[in-house]
Amino acid sequence: MEVGVIADVHGNLEALDTVLSEMPAVDRLVCAGDVVGYNPWHAECIEVMRGNDDPLSEAAAESLPGPVPTVLGNHDRAVAFDAAYGFNEMAAAGVRHARENCSDDQLSWLEGLPEERVVCDGRLKLVHGHPRDPDRYTYPEEYNAGMLGDEDALVTGHTHVQGHAVFDEGLVMNPGSVGQPRDDDPRAAYALLDLAECTIEARRVEYDIEAVVEAVGEAGLPERIGTRLRSGR
Repeated sequence: MEVGVIADVHGNLEALDTVLSEMPAVDRLVCAGDVVGYNPWHAECIEVMRGNDDPLSEAAAESLPGPVPTVLGNHDRAVAFDAAYGFNEMAAAGVRHARENCSDDQLSWLEGLPEERVVCDGRLKLVHGHPRDPDRYTYPEEYNAGMLGDEDALVTGHTHVQGHAVFDEGLVMNPGSVGQPRDDDPRAAYALLDLAECTIEARRVEYDIEAVVEAVGEAGLPERIGTRLRSGR
């Protein structure tokens, strides 16, 4: 089974559309959380995850295999429950913008997301931060076999840093961030996971960052939300 893996979309429809347009055909697409926040297209990105492909280009819509199994990220939780405690001003502004621009139905969808999800016939677990703490930043150099359960693979997000590690017990991976990479590479990140072979292909794709910078300004969001995308930080 070939699985497309994404995380940390953060309301960046430009990046998401490009990733889905470039992604080869997969049997399943999964998301490790934080669909919303920061960038201005929160509602549109929710609709993509729900399988409503109207916001996408034709190429991206054709590649989307229905609703995307997704887990609750910390920004998803903050938007759903109006709880941006401890967020910096950029993050808090994104939460406010999302709450103002998402429908009640979309907020309810976020509220209903689980903190972990097992898919692909029990072979793949999705979390946002760490299997024992959804808000814990766990970087690739910290991955260990103890993070794994009975599944063959664990997908994490949250750090916006692409990486993976393979152990005798299985593999742990982060596909990187679609909408706000923080590993010094501004290209949108995703990964392909072959569950039959237990192999990972990390991928990056260029997208129209300047269109996002312009949209951030038009939305009245902090300028830095857009300009930081140029450096992947």
